[in-house]
Amino acid sequence: MRRRSLAIVSGLPDDWSRWREQVDLDRYDERWRQLAAAGENPHGEADLVVAYRPRSVLDGGCGTGRLGIELARRGVAVLGVDVDPDMIAAAQAKAPELEWVLSDLADLDRPERFDVVALAGNVVPYVAARRRTAAVAACARHLGPGGLLIAGFQLQDGWPSLADYDTWCAAAGLHLQDRFGTWDRAPYAGGDYAVSVHRRPAG
Repeated sequence: MRRRSLAIVSGLPDDWSRWREQVDLDRYDERWRQLAAAGENPHGEADLVVAYRPRSVLDGGCGTGRLGIELARRGVAVLGVDVDPDMIAAAQAKAPELEWVLSDLADLDRPERFDVVALAGNVVPYVAARRRTAAVAACARHLGPGGLLIAGFQLQDGWPSLADYDTWCAAAGLHLQDRFGTWDRAPYAGGDYAVSVHRRPAG
């Protein structure tokens, strides 16, 4: 079993730490393989991202690389970033030909500019509360003109609201373009999950 290493990942919310302490990375990845074997689609996030026809994607909070690896398989240039060293190690083991970076999103400072920054898997609420504004701003800085920040996360007590998230995006110079209730692009009509697409102006 590959549970969390003894390395301490500091500054993250307690609920993320509790979740991570319980996660076996092999079983975590096996969940998606079982979905595919059952004929279900485990790549809804990738389907939505490629619908916007990006050539390059920053996979923020990439975890074990599921989204980034699938995007690369579809011909998209991918950079994966995560604050958890075990997650990064797992992604590197699965796809050593891709670049995986150990970093807090709020501290990220890369020379590249991307067509899309994707934040799947509750990345936004799992950023420490005091760093969320900075993390969204860093994501926005890594977008090229007209680039998209695509984020999906659960809406629940104690986690960011859509109003919170829209405020952080607006402060970073991004404008809401689309909002869905699921990664398969069902319309958002309230509910406890949302996928938001914010655009950086082209000019």
